[in-house]
Amino acid sequence: MIKRYSLCLLGACVLTVAATAAGRNAKNVILFLGDAGGLSTLHAASVHGYDKPNALFIQRMPHIGLMDTSAVDSWVTDSANGMTAIVTGEKTKNGVISQSGDAVRGQSDGKPLKTILEHAEERGLSTGVISNMSMADATPAACYAHSNDRGTAGEIFAQVLTPRFGDGVDLVIGGGRKAIYAATEKMGLKLDAALQEKGYAVLDSVTAIPAGARRVVALVDGADFELGPVVERAIGILSRNPKGFFLMVEWDMHTSSLRRGLDRVLVMDRVIEEAARGARADTLIVFSADHSFDIRLRAGKKGVPILPAEETEMADPSKANIRVDNGHTGEQVVVAAQGPGAERVRGFFSNTDLFHVMMAAYGWERLPAGR
Repeated sequence: MIKRYSLCLLGACVLTVAATAAGRNAKNVILFLGDAGGLSTLHAASVHGYDKPNALFIQRMPHIGLMDTSAVDSWVTDSANGMTAIVTGEKTKNGVISQSGDAVRGQSDGKPLKTILEHAEERGLSTGVISNMSMADATPAACYAHSNDRGTAGEIFAQVLTPRFGDGVDLVIGGGRKAIYAATEKMGLKLDAALQEKGYAVLDSVTAIPAGARRVVALVDGADFELGPVVERAIGILSRNPKGFFLMVEWDMHTSSLRRGLDRVLVMDRVIEEAARGARADTLIVFSADHSFDIRLRAGKKGVPILPAEETEMADPSKANIRVDNGHTGEQVVVAAQGPGAERVRGFFSNTDLFHVMMAAYGWERLPAGR
């Protein structure tokens, strides 16, 4: 028997839900997060990469919605609040990581907010975070840590060693190696020894992760590595847990460096497509962004590259097909999904609702009828 539920959304909007039949809950959830990967960025990347709109796999996923990203006290968010809302179901202030909205950045704590990664750990699932940003930065940190200041890298990363639920995040793979080691050393923490004591294999390369590993911290410097093999290896490791897994994969899509940002969209889009094609029927795959970015396609001819061959020409507004004002913006961002529970992604909704979509997909929440 198919039951119907709905999410109560911000304001008068209502997201009607057709829940999956009994037994069709997701065993695994993979959340792909494009940092600053708003709708205008996706469109520009599609035209840049394929000379046509709607050519990205993300744009062709079966379930699409539009998500508000505002903070508790402002219309335009940063990654700290944006990701906190997605992984905890509660908005907070900019600069605050997985603490309640009464936190004051750098001054006073709010209540720790339980993240979906922590829910997974509590239930014995395997968990992982991957990013080409620092692994103590706002987006990955919001999954496993709680802080009133996103800038305290040492204190944030040290929370890998002191999980509130389960045995803590199993895979920590990405950037920020030099800064994280410097910050933790300043605290008097011998990071390698402490991680090894907790059962982690500690690596300085994302390509050196052994297939047989169970718990890994692999930190590198530099913002780009070959994402596809890393995601494939992580899924392979996490899939060995019969209870399932939660995996968050972030890729920086800021277009402050225009060509680099659009090329990174194309990289992540291909990785999402590969993951979706290889996913089992019990895996929910979601793409979204923590916030949008001020980029607009304002000119150009079909069949002609929208970016000039010479990088210097991009600095000349009279020659630019794309306008970039280097800053975050407050319009809704795309959420795209496939797999069990993906039908809940539709219409306009809040970033806090995406948390409940994932929780309901696992079967950990039952969304009330008639709301």
